[in-house]
Amino acid sequence: MADLERFLEDRCLSVLNLPQKGRSLFTTRYFRPGEVILSQKPYVCVPNNNTSSSESRCDGCFKTNDNNNLKRCSGCQVVWYCGSSCQKSEWKLHRHECKALSRLDKEKRKFVTPTIRLMVKLYIKRNLQNEKVLPVTTTDNYTLVEALVSHMSEIDEQQMLLYAQMANLVNLILQLPNVDLREIAENFSKFSCNAHTICDSELRPQGIGLFPFVSIINHSCSPNAILVFEEQMAVVRAMDKIPKDSEITISYIETAGSTLTRQKSLKEQYLFHCQCARCNNFGKPHDIEESAILECYRCANEKCTGFLLRDPEEKGFVCQKCLLLRSKEEVKKLASDIKRVSEKAPASPSAENKQATIELYKTIERLQVKLYNSFSITLMRTREKLLKILMDVESWREALNYCRLIVPVYQRVYPATHPLIGLQFYTQGKLEWLLGETKEAVSSLTKAFDVLRISHGTSTAFMKELSAKLEEARAEASYIERHAYDDAN
Repeated sequence: MADLERFLEDRCLSVLNLPQKGRSLFTTRYFRPGEVILSQKPYVCVPNNNTSSSESRCDGCFKTNDNNNLKRCSGCQVVWYCGSSCQKSEWKLHRHECKALSRLDKEKRKFVTPTIRLMVKLYIKRNLQNEKVLPVTTTDNYTLVEALVSHMSEIDEQQMLLYAQMANLVNLILQLPNVDLREIAENFSKFSCNAHTICDSELRPQGIGLFPFVSIINHSCSPNAILVFEEQMAVVRAMDKIPKDSEITISYIETAGSTLTRQKSLKEQYLFHCQCARCNNFGKPHDIEESAILECYRCANEKCTGFLLRDPEEKGFVCQKCLLLRSKEEVKKLASDIKRVSEKAPASPSAENKQATIELYKTIERLQVKLYNSFSITLMRTREKLLKILMDVESWREALNYCRLIVPVYQRVYPATHPLIGLQFYTQGKLEWLLGETKEAVSSLTKAFDVLRISHGTSTAFMKELSAKLEEARAEASYIERHAYDDAN
């Protein structure tokens, strides 16, 4: 504890125990927006891997098999590597894991999910640190894992049974003496509350990791900091000005949604009731209005921008702007039509049916436009899917149109410095540049850089690439403007 306190003091941080929150991370000085508050390598981490090599990732760097460079470990046939460098960097830990996995027959190896592997690696690393094979540091030790909250007393019987089955599989793999199955089950519960999804710079999931020190940071639906990853390193940056003696908070969940939706998500996954400033507004006029706009229906008058609330007489929904009633029957019919079409739309379309999938999602979008507010989260998700597929089929003009529809919704549902806003502007800027709209591209890329420098810093390869694109677009825009002036004169 003394080492940890010194570590925190050097970084102008402290840990306090708060009622109903437990351990909480506080500042001991002012942090400016974009400043790194703390960073930590994972105690253990694993990539998201499937059985096929085309969907697998290297265990060392988490890179995919884009260049057919991944090779399966010849011993366990479970782990993949992109080359000898990554294999060597992981060998101290994997040599023990490899031996354990090799004892499983081929059928049982199919049940070795990333979460199971994470637990296996956790116990192997703990043992290697106990045996002094691997070093123990202030932020890289099993004591921090032991201190994590598990919420075991709040888990239902079905979930407990699942953890017990997973613990038995881990025990079968490890075959270690004096292994406590209940402790393994409790650690699985800790994973569900404390493990983090490791994402790339564009927030695409790559793997999972346990960062016990980062896990001290509590949740808020209006966080003042954000967790991003630089390769497997967890980096927490200030999103806003954080005064001295303030609690540092990040978001554990997707915060675009009503208070009720956020509370439900937190209770199901993290087993607590959020009492942040945003959640404490539940039931107040602004919260009711925002929830209705994000998750309820639009006015039957297409020219009206009002939001709807349930009619006290249960006849339907009343627009709070023009007082027009929208009948339950009309809403029910549209919702039924949306559900019917949605059931036909594949989540991951194959290359052959992408055009058909685009048409299906466009049909869903047209129906949703009739039913939902223009800032609806449901409508936004449909447009996100359309954007992704249109990018896949290189339908750039249509993709740009959807980008421009999504950005205003992001700006409403996320904080101004949220990386999703920056990434959407980045996509928009690249599309505008590709389509010859250079002046607009400069504007979008500038907005992207202004947001992402806060969440991502400026020194990563991703941000250097964005900066280079912005400078190139500015030079091109200047060239076009100069030649247009010369032609005019």
